[in-house]
Parts: sequence; C-alpha cells; structure tokens
Amino acid sequence: MAAIPPGSRQRCELCQVEIQGLVGGLDQVHFSQGQPSTRSKLWARVCQYLRTDDQKRQCINQDPSLRGELKPGDAYAEPPSVDLGSLGA
Repeated sequence: MAAIPPGSRQRCELCQVEIQGLVGGLDQVHFSQGQPSTRSKLWARVCQYLRTDDQKRQCINQDPSLRGELKPGDAYAEPPSVDLGSLGA
C-alpha cells in the first residue's frame, strides 16, 4: 500500500482505525479510543496478529517501510507477576 498523502485519511476496512497522512511521512493512527499514535503501535497491537492472506491484503498497515521500527510502549506490557502464596494450604 502506498503512503497516505499529507492531509488525507484512510480507514482500514478490517479494524476500522483511521490513518492520517502527515508531512514528512510520519502518519498518525486514530484508534477508536485513546490518543492518536503511530503505525508501529498499530502493528504491535493489531496487525501482526492477522492470520489469513485475505486479512493481510485488506490491512493498510502491512508495509514495514511505512510503519518503522517498534518502540518501547508500542506492544502491550506483560502483566506483573503476582505471588498468591499458598492458597488453600
């Protein structure tokens, strides 16, 4: 998929996020909730989990050159471990 022209938006038919093209090529992703973010965050949380070739063809965030490198905080953090002690003993 080609870059999104600055000032325009494209909606992914699969996950319904909108990606807004910005000057300089750093697109902004608008999730249904929360603050706008990056293509790398969208990839880490959604796009990488697509299973079928058909899903991947529909996704507008499959081009690695457009999404860039993953950054800290892009993926969901592992939950902290919880010591439950000896339950029921």
